[in-house]
Formats: sequence, C-alpha cells, structure tokens
Amino acid sequence: MIDNLAAYHFVALEDPHAVAAWLRALAEAGDLRGTVLVAPEGINLFLAGTVDAVDTLVDAVRADARFAALVVKRSRSDSRPFARLKVKVKPEIISFRKPEAMPLAAPARAPDVAPETLARWIAQGHDDAGRRLVLLDTRNREEVGHGTFEGALTLPIDNFTELPEALAPHRESLRDATVVSFCTGGIRCEKAALWMRADGMDNVLQLDGGILGYFERVGGYGYDGRCFVFDDRIALDPALRPLQDGAAA
Repeated sequence: MIDNLAAYHFVALEDPHAVAAWLRALAEAGDLRGTVLVAPEGINLFLAGTVDAVDTLVDAVRADARFAALVVKRSRSDSRPFARLKVKVKPEIISFRKPEAMPLAAPARAPDVAPETLARWIAQGHDDAGRRLVLLDTRNREEVGHGTFEGALTLPIDNFTELPEALAPHRESLRDATVVSFCTGGIRCEKAALWMRADGMDNVLQLDGGILGYFERVGGYGYDGRCFVFDDRIALDPALRPLQDGAAA
C-alpha cells in the first residue's frame, strides 16, 4: 500500500535552493517519488511512498521551525502515481502574478471556513447570517470536468492567472453573497481569496484545506463527481479512492 502526501506551507525562505536540496535529500532517503516545489514564499509537496517513509519525511520537515505548522493531507493507493522525483525552485509555488495575493505580503491570511461549516451552509442554503452562498471554483476547466460542488460558479480558464479576467463579469452579481473560493488543496483558493479581498470583495472566504480537506473531514456532501489530481491517479472520489490505480511503477 502506497501513502500519498499533499502539503503546502507559506513561509518566507531566504535560500529556496538550499531548502530544495534538503527536501530532495529527505525524499531520496525514503525512496519517495513525486513533485517538490520551492519558492521564496514557501513549499508545495506531492510525494508518494511507504507509510513509514512519508512519516519520516513529515517528521523531519516539521522539526524545522519554519515548517512546524505544516498541514498534510494523505490518501492511499495500490501503486505509486509518480514515475520519478522532481524538485523545482520557482518564483511562486503556484503562479498567479498578483503581488497583492502573496500570502506573505498580505496583512493577514484570508478568512477561511471549515469543511464542517461549509457542509452545514450548503444544507441550509445560506451562511449563518442568512446571506446566500456562492461557491467559486478557482480551478481550470479540465479539473472542473471531473467534478465540482453542485451549483458552483465555474470559470472558463485554462490557467490560474486567467482567473481575474474571467471573474470580472460576475463581480456585481456576487455583492450580496458570501463567496467561498475553493480548489484542490488550498493554495489557489487562498491566493484567489486574498486577491479578491484586496480588490474590494470583502465578502470572500476560502475553503480550509480545499476539496481534499473537505473529502477527508466531511465526505462528498454537496459535491458532484471526483477531484482531479495532478498525477497518474487522475482523480479521487470523496472517499479519496483513485480513479486509476497502477499506472506508475
């Protein structure tokens, strides 16, 4: 049985290349495969291997004070969905190119909503203040094709950088709603929420932990389909079971 790890953490890194080399060494020591992204704003990990190897890496990363608060999401598969290990240093751990949406530059983290609270809001059709609820999918059209929240506002984008322009026609209609941005694991919806709030939309929250966190803590209530993931599993259902299992060695 293979353990699949997804984790990210925003923190200022003075030497991303040194952090990347350290993470590569940790992953190689455990024979982990997947993708490690490092940027001046933090780290983003997608790794797969034995449970013990993943535990060892997580413990080592959290032992560094910079990453002590690292939140991880884990799921199981019969085979590793990655063929090899890739470690990259990039300007952002997810490219958005909006300085006002840089979590480290923002005055505070965008307010979030817990999966359990969102499930309750979906059930009642509004938030706890009685405002109508709009779920905003910040992912691209290929991802949306595998599944999204029922009735969610989806945008015709292929790249995350296209979101601001695609959202523009909807801005006025969202003024009287509580908008919850969501994505796969939390990075894009956090940046999107920061940008929207900086751009005058103070009615925006982010879904804490993204879709995978929602599946893990709530299941599939209000969600139609699977969640696309960027590896050979293709997509996960609300029980975190892969659509495809066995493609990678």
